[in-house]
Amino acid sequence: MTKTEFDSQIPRPAMPDAVPVEQSNASGSTGRLPVLSEVGFIGLGRMGTAMATNLSAGGHRVIAYVRHADRIRELAELGLEVTTDITKLFGCAVVVTMLPDDAAVRDVVFGREDLGIQGLSQGLSPAAIHISMSTISTAAASRLASEHARRGQGYDPDAAKTRQLYIVAAGEAAYVERCRPLFDCLGQQTFVIGSDPAVANLIKLLGNMMTATTLEMLGEAVAVFVKRGLDPKPFVDIMTSTMFGGRVHRIYGDKMVRQAYAPGFVMPLALKDVRLALAEAESNGVPMPSVQVVRDRLTAGIARGYAGLDWTALGLVAEQEAGLWAEPRSLN
Repeated sequence: MTKTEFDSQIPRPAMPDAVPVEQSNASGSTGRLPVLSEVGFIGLGRMGTAMATNLSAGGHRVIAYVRHADRIRELAELGLEVTTDITKLFGCAVVVTMLPDDAAVRDVVFGREDLGIQGLSQGLSPAAIHISMSTISTAAASRLASEHARRGQGYDPDAAKTRQLYIVAAGEAAYVERCRPLFDCLGQQTFVIGSDPAVANLIKLLGNMMTATTLEMLGEAVAVFVKRGLDPKPFVDIMTSTMFGGRVHRIYGDKMVRQAYAPGFVMPLALKDVRLALAEAESNGVPMPSVQVVRDRLTAGIARGYAGLDWTALGLVAEQEAGLWAEPRSLN
């Protein structure tokens, strides 16, 4: 899939980045629910900007919150209404967050009293919905869902990324249905998996973990061919045309052959997800030796200066371990 993960890099037939939508019961919501035409967006990185732009192109008024004014012009040119005041989003029926980790999501939801910043949970109306597209721990997802439920707000955690991803939604049926127009703008297919927010995040984490281990194996196999002085492209073409025809093998296999490591899902974010997956496994008494190898490879790659490269650079690390290259041959 794509983050990744449902990897944020894997193209799919028109769709959103996997958006796990989890909503808690809105016990305090009464009366008519607000329409979804006005959408708040927080987290305008590469993936977030693409998703916000897709929503705008789909006819939604998107109010984008940024901390630094230097992004206003760039994002406004994409059709977004940009603000440095988070309270401008409090009137939105839906607010989407696409943030890097637990701490960033907690700061946005609960606010920062030390900085005088109010959080979404305090500012949103009881009928509003928070769609979290971030890859976070299941513990953080459960805590956020509990807080939103306490305030009568909906919470939907996501599990993927851009318009070519899949959406994994876990939440109250009525909230999920209200969000479908947004999901249709963001992605190609929505999977509804129940009401527990943590499950959507677990699916995303384990999906990213499977992608990471696949990249490691691809990198090791390609390194064998390169070390033999052979072109690895025929091998990758044969494998992806027969037994391993999935998107991960096809798309990332091609990138490894070309040594195209330009950033998409950068190695530090991949390492964060792998560590979260390992923590989930450990807490449930499930050994994951292959994922531990990937964790160590990602750590090594970052230590070698590849923090700004795509996680496909696991192939570069594999070749270096085989004594082949000191530096990448290209960064397309």
